[in-house]
Amino acid sequence: MSTVANPQSHLLNRELSWLAFNERVLAEAKDERNPLLERLKYAAICGSNLDEFFMVRVAGIHRQIAAGVHTPGPDGLLPRETLALVRERTHAMLREIEGAARAVIAELRGQGVRFVAVGELSKGERAQLREHYLAEIQPVLTPLIVDPSHPFPYMSNLSLNLGVLLRGKKGAEPDFARVKVPVGVLPRLVAVGEHVLLLEDVIAAYIGDLFKGREVLACHVFRVTRNTDYEFEEEEAEDLLATIEDGLRRRRFGSAVRLELVAGLPDDILELLQEKLSLDDADIFRLEGPLGTADLMGVPVRRPELSFPDFTPKASELDEDENGIFETLRAGDVMLHHPYDSFVNVLNFLEEAAHDPQVLAIKQTLYRTGDDPRLLGALRDAAENGKQVVAMIELKARFDEQRNISWARKLERAGAHVVYGITGLKTHAKVTLVVRREEHGLRRYVHIGTGNYNPKTARLYTDLSMLSADTELGADVAELFNHLTGYAEAEYHRLLVAPDTARSGFEALLEREIEHAQAGREAWARLKFNQLTDPGMIEALYRASQAGVRIDMVIRGVCCLRPGVPGLSEHVRVHSLLGRYLEHARIYAFGNGGHPEVYFGSADWMSRNLDRRVEVIAPALEDRWRAFLLGLIDTEWADERGSWVLGVDGHYVKVSGDRSAQRLFAERSQMR
Repeated sequence: MSTVANPQSHLLNRELSWLAFNERVLAEAKDERNPLLERLKYAAICGSNLDEFFMVRVAGIHRQIAAGVHTPGPDGLLPRETLALVRERTHAMLREIEGAARAVIAELRGQGVRFVAVGELSKGERAQLREHYLAEIQPVLTPLIVDPSHPFPYMSNLSLNLGVLLRGKKGAEPDFARVKVPVGVLPRLVAVGEHVLLLEDVIAAYIGDLFKGREVLACHVFRVTRNTDYEFEEEEAEDLLATIEDGLRRRRFGSAVRLELVAGLPDDILELLQEKLSLDDADIFRLEGPLGTADLMGVPVRRPELSFPDFTPKASELDEDENGIFETLRAGDVMLHHPYDSFVNVLNFLEEAAHDPQVLAIKQTLYRTGDDPRLLGALRDAAENGKQVVAMIELKARFDEQRNISWARKLERAGAHVVYGITGLKTHAKVTLVVRREEHGLRRYVHIGTGNYNPKTARLYTDLSMLSADTELGADVAELFNHLTGYAEAEYHRLLVAPDTARSGFEALLEREIEHAQAGREAWARLKFNQLTDPGMIEALYRASQAGVRIDMVIRGVCCLRPGVPGLSEHVRVHSLLGRYLEHARIYAFGNGGHPEVYFGSADWMSRNLDRRVEVIAPALEDRWRAFLLGLIDTEWADERGSWVLGVDGHYVKVSGDRSAQRLFAERSQMR
């Protein structure tokens, strides 16, 4: 699909660019080179991505229209024009996602993984299923009939439901009842021997048990998506934690933005749902199913030959030094490339700091933590060992708010100092500071990363970590924490920090490349992000291109820049790289007249990252790590297996070939 919604605009449409990204993920679900269970996971990821797109982005467009916004966006489109294009594309995309899932499910049958209906089971298997239903499923179900004494029930976000028609009394119209399919409380997929069934199909097969004495005429599946983009009023909050807990409760009742249903739902039931949910016809998605492909992520069968081979990273130099991590870092920085280098190295750094009697303080930012006990345990142990522990926990990390609230309370009970950042900003930086007493006085050690302190996602995402004992870097990180916890003014010498110096720093680096180009010196930028949407940075890239600076960018997701436009961006090239692992690292490299400077950090070039978040971008200080990061970008640029090229017309075209950067990185890690 084209992301050029307005041919006169120099910017591509953000929403269409995101949908084009999801199409590239969908292509992985259709690619027969991927193992079957992995293809099903890609289809599930596409569905999950689209769920969040509706919950946040589409909901935001609806809110703009409701507020009477008539100002075009950066791409020249009005909100209602964007909504029309999004609706058209998402209707087709949902059908394609579900079609891809059905195609994989059909192929899995040939491999002995059989998705079946209840009627396809043998008599013995049906008896086994019946026993499981009565013991594990029916006790969780609640039938809710709709009549004058039973109001229309609330339907939660992403809820999967059965609409049940019951024969009316004495010739009256059929009654309508709703049964919520308890996905989340129970697994969506039910295993019976070698067979797999959908939970809603199992419930539908025994639905009469919930309505004894009534005749069930029909049972239909539907799904509701709501607006979850709740904005917290921080400025007026006396207690931010309590405010966010209240906001999470209110988020549950956001307005509906999408109704998905399986074909065959009677018109009168559809009209009832549409009226009660206040949805337009264009917000109704008639599909073949299965609805909610995001729930197909984990098929309850163990078939290693149908998945990617297990990958175990080799030891790094941190693992190999018998004298401990701190001595290793005093000899020089260590750069890790996850998941090819294990995140265990970062956990070991924290645990060694927690138990080292010479360590006085540990300070850490936490954005999306997951549930790993080692990370929480290290911070708890450090606090209980009498060290000063400061945890900067971002309570506003969307969809992780509840988990982060839980972490905050656990760390407070352990004696850690827990702070929630700066009002009006999200703290998205990934930074740890360790202060240690040594022979010549106190010394600071730091970890700076591009990914969250989350061991689970560190096995699924590609990210970068640097551990360092550099004096100036340590001083900068100390300044950052003083700013976060005490609002002290900060002055940075090594780091670029948003929202203070990152934007101006990046602009200055591009301006320097322009000066080099104008003087006839080597001038280039090689950049890697997840997203590029900020109009100001895009204009800076256009200026650099017009001056002759060569710009190559690997942008996994949304890109609003139009590459290759004569006189505007003819020196800009854009690739998008997908693969087994989610490309998440950010790298910013500049030619500097033959003396490259290379940075890495947590910030995409988006307005929210540069202006409304605390982000940290650090330089690679040593020649070997600058060369390593440049080589990483070069390898990814040469990728064929998962790469797409963005054209001047806004279309992405798949690169042909099988050369895989991710496979090459994995092979290199095994050779160390």
